[in-house]
Amino acid sequence: MALKSTIFKANLQISDMDRHYYAHHTLTVARHPSETDERMMVRLIAFARHAHEHLTFARGLSENDEPDVWQKDLTGAIDHWIEVGQPDEKRILKASGRAEQVTIYSYGGNSTKLWWDGIHTRVTRLKNLTVIHLPESSSQAITRLVQRNMELNCVIQDGDLWLSNQHETIKVELSQLQGSC
Repeated sequence: MALKSTIFKANLQISDMDRHYYAHHTLTVARHPSETDERMMVRLIAFARHAHEHLTFARGLSENDEPDVWQKDLTGAIDHWIEVGQPDEKRILKASGRAEQVTIYSYGGNSTKLWWDGIHTRVTRLKNLTVIHLPESSSQAITRLVQRNMELNCVIQDGDLWLSNQHETIKVELSQLQGSC
């Protein structure tokens, strides 16, 4: 018998002063059996940074032809393809050809440096690619906010991002490896 996804509910209040975007999103997040809390929370960070009325979680780990998060226009064309983790060069090139904008959120420790060192020379020519890295200290810290029903606030100002619940506020460090945010 196959394991089923675990369902999390997140009420996410976003105050993005950089983009002048202020909204409340009621999200249902399905965490794949092979996905960690850390990866799921990085997906939430990616959603918060690019929040838009047409931005949705895709099937990601469950479907090879879909990213973790995406935004489509009314015709079904992909405006923004967002990956979490360390996708291979082939997947990045495919995404770049299918979407107007591609953003990758890598996270964790030394494996990100090894991954980026291995592919960056081959993907720097992609003008629609942005790569953002969350250091291990940030990606692990946000897992402290995980609950099956989450009430989260995200504040973005001057490129800084804070994620909080009723008990704790965490500044999430983001460093840009390629592209523009």
